[in-house]
Amino acid sequence: MGSYLLLIIAALGGGLINSVAGGGMFLTFPALVFTGVPSIIANASSTTALLPGVFASAWAYREDFQKSEDFPFLPLVIVSLAGGIVGALLLLYTPQKTFDSVIPWLMLAATLLFTFGARITPILKRAFHIGPVAVVVIQFFIAIYGGYFGGAIGIIMLATWTVFGLTDIHVMNANRTVMGAAANSVAAVLFILARKIWWPQILAMLVATIIGGYIGARTARKVDPRYIRAIVTAVSAGITIAFFLRRG
Repeated sequence: MGSYLLLIIAALGGGLINSVAGGGMFLTFPALVFTGVPSIIANASSTTALLPGVFASAWAYREDFQKSEDFPFLPLVIVSLAGGIVGALLLLYTPQKTFDSVIPWLMLAATLLFTFGARITPILKRAFHIGPVAVVVIQFFIAIYGGYFGGAIGIIMLATWTVFGLTDIHVMNANRTVMGAAANSVAAVLFILARKIWWPQILAMLVATIIGGYIGARTARKVDPRYIRAIVTAVSAGITIAFFLRRG
């Protein structure tokens, strides 16, 4: 019961912070691993468990989708779907031992991106500008990463779209949930078909992610994302250290 309580709390928190600032997998993936789920199955299960919360957030943000004539919404959805498939297949064909060895480094990279992404974005915006074609190509590779692991994927998308020229954070968050849902949904289907999901753990987490995702999206305008990011940064840094210690 203690393990399932931990998973439910992690799922509730993951769904909430995913909708506000991104980074939900920093809670759900480690919770699954530390309760005894093998890392590849934990990664696949985490993606699947968070998906309903992402859809709940997308529904809560429904009035803010697109809202930019130059934003290539449909092409971005298409490449997000394609990239999610590629990333999921890469994960399924990665040996368990290899994935275990790279997980601490993936966690470290994701933590650094999550922590410093907001500071790097203005620098990139001053130095570069990308057009619709470039943003679609970059989104394809972001979606591959999302299908494979996905840590801090929301931060990467927000940074890319800021360089593209979007400025309204609510519109960006709305579109982030749609692209994330596209990449993760096809990945989740492949994980289910490949039987890489542990259903008892998933079922315990699903309702919690939906509640967290919807509440987070509805209250996002009232919450300063900096506070959420600070908490996620501290938690993800501690978990990353734990993974390195576990590997050693």
